[in-house]
Amino acid sequence: MDEIPNGHGLAADPALRRFIDEEVLPGTGVEAATFWPGFERLLRALTPENKRLLARRGELQALIDVRNEAADGHAPDPVEEEAFLGEIGYLTPSPAPFTIGTQNVDPEIAAIAGPQLVVPVSNARYALNALNARWGSLYDALYGTDAMGSVAPAGGYDAERGRQVIAWGRAFLDEVFPLASGSHADAREYRVQDGALVADLGGLADPSAFVAGGEGRFLLRHHGLHVEILIDRDHPIGRGDKAGIADIRLESAITTIMDCEDSVAAVDAEDKILVYRNWLGLMKGTLSATLDKGGRTVERRAAPDLDYGGLTLKGRSLMFVRNVGHLMTNPMLHLDGEEVFEGLADAVLTSLIALHDVRGARANSAAGSVYIVKPKMHGPEEAAFANRLFDAAEDLLGLARHTIKIGLMDEERRTSLNLAACIHAVKDRIVFINTGFLDRTGDEIHTSLRLAPMIRKAEMKGAAWLKAYEDNNVDTGLACGFAGRAQIGKGMWAMPDLMAGMLEQKVVHPLAGASTAWVPSPTAATLHAIHYHRVDVAARQRDIASRAPARLADMLAIPVADGRDWSAEDIAEELENNCQGILGYVVRWIDQGVGCSKVPDVHDVGLMEDRATCRISSQHIANWLRHGVVRGEQVDAALAKMAAVVDRQNEGDPSYRAMASAPGSSLAFQAARALVFDGAAQPNGYTEPLLHAYRLKLKT
Repeated sequence: MDEIPNGHGLAADPALRRFIDEEVLPGTGVEAATFWPGFERLLRALTPENKRLLARRGELQALIDVRNEAADGHAPDPVEEEAFLGEIGYLTPSPAPFTIGTQNVDPEIAAIAGPQLVVPVSNARYALNALNARWGSLYDALYGTDAMGSVAPAGGYDAERGRQVIAWGRAFLDEVFPLASGSHADAREYRVQDGALVADLGGLADPSAFVAGGEGRFLLRHHGLHVEILIDRDHPIGRGDKAGIADIRLESAITTIMDCEDSVAAVDAEDKILVYRNWLGLMKGTLSATLDKGGRTVERRAAPDLDYGGLTLKGRSLMFVRNVGHLMTNPMLHLDGEEVFEGLADAVLTSLIALHDVRGARANSAAGSVYIVKPKMHGPEEAAFANRLFDAAEDLLGLARHTIKIGLMDEERRTSLNLAACIHAVKDRIVFINTGFLDRTGDEIHTSLRLAPMIRKAEMKGAAWLKAYEDNNVDTGLACGFAGRAQIGKGMWAMPDLMAGMLEQKVVHPLAGASTAWVPSPTAATLHAIHYHRVDVAARQRDIASRAPARLADMLAIPVADGRDWSAEDIAEELENNCQGILGYVVRWIDQGVGCSKVPDVHDVGLMEDRATCRISSQHIANWLRHGVVRGEQVDAALAKMAAVVDRQNEGDPSYRAMASAPGSSLAFQAARALVFDGAAQPNGYTEPLLHAYRLKLKT
């Protein structure tokens, strides 16, 4: 480690220090001579409070454990649960009604409802793909997926499928931008006449939907989202189209979260430098990636803006950066010989890097804001701590107060139950709340792990507490003035190959009043954008604001199994499904440093897996182990059986290391086993401590 001159006990990995001094600081207006001592003072001021807050988590969990162990397997009445949680300080008083006061928010967050991508910023190609997913081809999304109910036949271009795609696209235009007379399917020409878009059959039923265009490009807008109709009779598709339409492009991923957390495996300075360097390239507009496409090398960079003769539209998704939570430390930095909390470092360093946008071209945030998503916070005390951390980062970097905005992940039980108080703690910088089924369920299980066996994972989606949690997130956000000011978000569609299912089901998110929801790919963003044309989210939010709010009592209904008599087959199915998911994810995390990937389940359906999915699966098995639903030898047998399945599923990966033949020498297998058998002892059931430890062991 390099001792920082005048750093008073602060030391940095030499490579990290060089990166900050030579690549990050130049151009920010911040000098190394003031940055490092100021960083040390920030760490020294906030580290003790970070430790205290983590200790408080443990104290509350210990009190809940004692109560649950004495309950003899009976879930408490919600009224009793509320009283108990209030007595121990887990529940806090709700604030008086208030409205958030956040200023200088870009319209992509405040005013436009649409899809949101989440992507590991450690992968430059994925990050650029997400950044450029602001616009997507509807034709490509339909042709290349099962969105129309089938997949494309193998081989070259299939003309019949192409006709189906074109017919689907015309039906979309009829649905969203109908003509005053006739159908887009019968139109043979489009042109601009007297400032309006007209087809040979006549004009649009709503002429105001036309924004700009001419000479083969026509821009329309509906529910705040833009759609481009591209005419090119020389294009292979346009040549065979009666109106010459070569493509229909949809404004798709309005915002993207560049993730430093759950989808990233970053355990040391080497990993973190990659994360920060890619974020730096995104903020400076210099990030590039090369890929092989059909035997030729292609360089990918940030897409340019769209120029419509005086009207400029952004060609890129607006970027958030997701920092890590309060829990983990990282060996990249030491203070007085102790590893620094990674969340403190992330807040400072990702904001420092964002100065290249704020004080530069503002290619990301025209409002001059820095958008940080803060995950895995437990209750209003921790939200208030994040607010003070961002205050301190702003002071260190010379930023005006509340330049750094916060996205609050509503994914822990203590946050859900105190959501209004959490929002109030960051009310002048909040721009985002969302729900996350997997982490939230993982915390639900861990909080009451010692009470009784939990219901099966699939049953959780129909549990009373989960519906109340999802509704409460929207109800609380609207009550706090989020409509037209901030995003209310919903979670991920986890099956990237099943787009027909997504088109059918994910419309529930805008119908629920959410102004954004997570999707797993740029293609999925284009297809999910269709839902925001079909649903007027602003109108839905107005309707929802008048309903009775979700009940706290329903959120306090603990999902215990209530004496369910599962068959041996039911238990084996649940156990093997959980074991397979854990192994399939962990083997790539430990052996290859891949933090998020498409992992085939036991039925070979690809699921997007990250630490949240691993958390719920490991906690579920730990719960069943504790209450004797399964025995240790059953779990070991299931792990061994599923290791062979995962090995088979990864046979085509030359860098894959098999587990089943020698589990004792596989660190990945050992890590997966530890997540289960040591799961009850993990802080709040998180997977990070064990994953980091085993990955560091492999790297060294």
